[in-house]
Amino acid sequence: MLDPNKVKLAIAPIGWTNDDMPDLGGENTFEQCVSEMALAGFKGSEIGNKYPQDVNVLKHKLDVRGLQICNAWFSTLFTSEPYEVTIKNFIAHRDRLHALGAKVIGASEQGDSIQGKDINIFGSQKAVWTDEQWKLIAKGYNELGALAQEKGMTLTMHHHMGTGVQTAEEIDRFMDAVDPEKVFLLFDSGHLTFAGIDPLPILKKYIHRIRHIHLKDVRLPIRDQARKEGWSFLTAVRNGVFTVPGDGDVDFAPIFQVIEESGYEGWVVVEAEQDPAKANPFEYAQMARKYIREKTGL
Repeated sequence: MLDPNKVKLAIAPIGWTNDDMPDLGGENTFEQCVSEMALAGFKGSEIGNKYPQDVNVLKHKLDVRGLQICNAWFSTLFTSEPYEVTIKNFIAHRDRLHALGAKVIGASEQGDSIQGKDINIFGSQKAVWTDEQWKLIAKGYNELGALAQEKGMTLTMHHHMGTGVQTAEEIDRFMDAVDPEKVFLLFDSGHLTFAGIDPLPILKKYIHRIRHIHLKDVRLPIRDQARKEGWSFLTAVRNGVFTVPGDGDVDFAPIFQVIEESGYEGWVVVEAEQDPAKANPFEYAQMARKYIREKTGL
């Protein structure tokens, strides 16, 4: 069982409205999203594109529903834009999250990423960085980690399909390259499974350097179809490759066991982008909440 004094449960808004494909859930409002999160029994949320930009407005809307912002995606572009641009944008992002009370910043290097492009996600065009790019990214993430710590926050790298940190080897290389006191890992069960990687060894290896966790399930028959037919990442999402924990093929029991035995403190976040016209977000949020309560006691 997970200790509710250490582990808090959140859900991402991506099941209601998809930031990368705005037509998915375009009809769902911000108020509907956060109200249904709270009604389903979640205590935290990440930030979506419909969330109010004004910090005070957003904080009020969340406070009255008993919700807290736990993280928000940040794209670093060290390999495709001037270094200083990412630093400047990160500081603004950090300050907004800090004002909202968040303690974690989840980042992903999006230079040369194909996750949003109409390209075979299993093909040969995935981002692969040169040695010089690896050095630049490590330097950048170490600086961002220090900037996060200035506000008492923690920087995490989100390994992600279509990026230069997708495979187990790339995760290892990144974690070896950065300062372990400044940069941590965002563990995502869905992206590892999608990539054909058993998530459990990664979790065990890095659990003491993991500061944020995404609980995402995968429908393996659809993943296999995506590989066979050469789908893009977004096409796979549209076709239902992801779902909430307990509804797909990821074995979460040993994942929960490692989290429990490690003494992990922080957020675990249900993140399962689907087409809300096919997978009603409130119903799936309730499904996830019930499954996690039964399996972890949260």
